[in-house]
Amino acid sequence: MIIPVLTFLIFFTGIYGIYWFVVARPEAQAAGAVRRRLRGVRQKASERQSDLRKHVQALSSIGAVDEFLKRGESRTASLKLLIEQAGLNITVATLLLGSLTLAFLVFFLTYRVTGWFLIAAPAALLAAMVPVAIVRRLRDRRMRKFEEQFPEALDLLSRALRAGHAFTTGLEMIATEMADPIGPEFRVLYDQQNFGMPLPDALRTFAYRIPLLDARFFVTAVLIQRESGGNLSEILDNLARVMRDRFRVKRQMRVLSAHGRISGWILVCLPPVLAMVIFTINGETRDIMFKDPLGQQLMIVAAVLQVVGTLIMRKIINIPY
Repeated sequence: MIIPVLTFLIFFTGIYGIYWFVVARPEAQAAGAVRRRLRGVRQKASERQSDLRKHVQALSSIGAVDEFLKRGESRTASLKLLIEQAGLNITVATLLLGSLTLAFLVFFLTYRVTGWFLIAAPAALLAAMVPVAIVRRLRDRRMRKFEEQFPEALDLLSRALRAGHAFTTGLEMIATEMADPIGPEFRVLYDQQNFGMPLPDALRTFAYRIPLLDARFFVTAVLIQRESGGNLSEILDNLARVMRDRFRVKRQMRVLSAHGRISGWILVCLPPVLAMVIFTINGETRDIMFKDPLGQQLMIVAAVLQVVGTLIMRKIINIPY
């Protein structure tokens, strides 16, 4: 009786060991690898969602300052949008603090040198606008780069649709495979609809966040196609071709208007530079202009005319396309 039982136990143990080594063990390893990958994906998605909420909500890293700025969020919304469009990792409070600090330094130095409040105050006001102008310049440069990459992104999305992928999968491919700035912007678009925002609302937010006519064309084409149907890949191909043609025309116009733009910059910069040279080499003229009431009035009139002339030249040389 003992020998049959031992024989059964030996055969059962051997067969179960072979089954565990050949079948159960590889399946457990594969399931563990899948669980680890899913855990990593959930962690990354949670981090992206947390970053997205922080990107939308935070106006300052200091809690009290953040609460104060949120009370006037309607007035800081434009600065917040400007920072987002420039792709900078700063807060609205940082930008405002930089503007106030620079304005205070310029006011102090100008008033210390000249002793005139009417000169120090406008100089401080202009200095306060410098950080915002720098951010706006970075925004324009980033948008120009986005405009150059946009046709390639539409081509990638069109090829993904032809290969049988969903539209949202194509958005994720653009976000993953393309560089800054178009990759991060499409990442925000994909994350917004992936975290629950309806796709039409996410597309409209994308058009609001990207101040380009091409982005509005893209959003309008996709929304119309979703309502009326049609071949979206063909629509995107035609849209990419139109964008390339517009970009080619824009570059041709920049080349043709280069002489006018250079002349405009020379005419804008010549009066202040000439005034600084004259004030440096001729102290009597400097004293008359700064100390005599008539000289002060002339300097105010000259500054106003300089600003008006700069705006007129800018309007002339910036040709809409």
